[in-house]
Amino acid sequence: MPTADPLLQVLLEAAVPFALPLRRHFRGIDVREGMLIRGPNGWGEFAPFDDYSAAAASRWLDSAIEAAFGQWPAALRSSVEVNAIIPALESGDAAALAREAVLDNGCRTIKVKVGADLADDEARVASIRDVLTTTLGRGNGAIRIDANGAWDVKRAAAALRRLGAYGIEYVEQPCSTVAELRELRGLTDVPIAVDETIRTAADPQGMRVREFADLAIVKPAPLGGVATTLRVVDELDVPVVVSGSLDSSIGLDVALAAAAALPELPFACGFGTGALLEADLVEVSRIPFEGRLLVGRTLPDLPALLAARDRLSDERAVWWRGRLTTAWAAGSEQRSGSLVSDAS
Repeated sequence: MPTADPLLQVLLEAAVPFALPLRRHFRGIDVREGMLIRGPNGWGEFAPFDDYSAAAASRWLDSAIEAAFGQWPAALRSSVEVNAIIPALESGDAAALAREAVLDNGCRTIKVKVGADLADDEARVASIRDVLTTTLGRGNGAIRIDANGAWDVKRAAAALRRLGAYGIEYVEQPCSTVAELRELRGLTDVPIAVDETIRTAADPQGMRVREFADLAIVKPAPLGGVATTLRVVDELDVPVVVSGSLDSSIGLDVALAAAAALPELPFACGFGTGALLEADLVEVSRIPFEGRLLVGRTLPDLPALLAARDRLSDERAVWWRGRLTTAWAAGSEQRSGSLVSDAS
């Protein structure tokens, strides 16, 4: 039965659900799901993770609507530097992926997942430092680590004393709470970056991050799109690193557009997740070349899109339509003016 809301109906009719298998287990999943939404200005990706609240999913929907029906600001650069990302793997596998990222993709910055076991974390980080030293020369290449809030203050301080010996650019979200981060900051020389603290905040624009961290990770899709991200960055009191959200090559356009529009971009962006996808919505996933990704709109490849649609079960396709409907209801009343015009 058609929905009573004509604007929501526009979105539902334009949406194609998809499922993309991953090469390796990552962020607790083996398959990346979501929906592509087609509009007059391109494709938007609605892909909030299952554990996101309706309000958080609504911001992701805002980003998809902006991409499909709205306009992005002019780009100030044609490409951006990108980090590679290494999941929480055994050290030998981590080294192999790092070597591939450096030699094949030209990446000079490696982001490493840590937080479960310190001995395993140290072996993984040490192996990646060895790769950077042998391929780029001693002292070259950057390692950033991401604990996803897994540590308390005591464990974080101990871990950073050990891992800091390998030259760490920054640690991302070592602890989950602001109080813990503030305490940890007085116990370590490793710069602290916050991700979940920003992404899950009711009002990230109003945060005084400098009181408990040194950098902020901004992820444009979960924040609500390019325009919202630029407003957040403008009001933050620390430097930022722009990152993706395990996007498809289509969804990555949003993060690239935000990074390209920033006046300053001092850090490599977290856009290296294309290497984690076994299948994509394009024929060839967006993988860094000479450590960079080009900025621009990407069109889905029809056979790849149809395969991704058919890979999703009927039950999950219905679930995603319900997710989009719930996200729409949870959002503000002021949606994209372009969408309103298109539905009129």
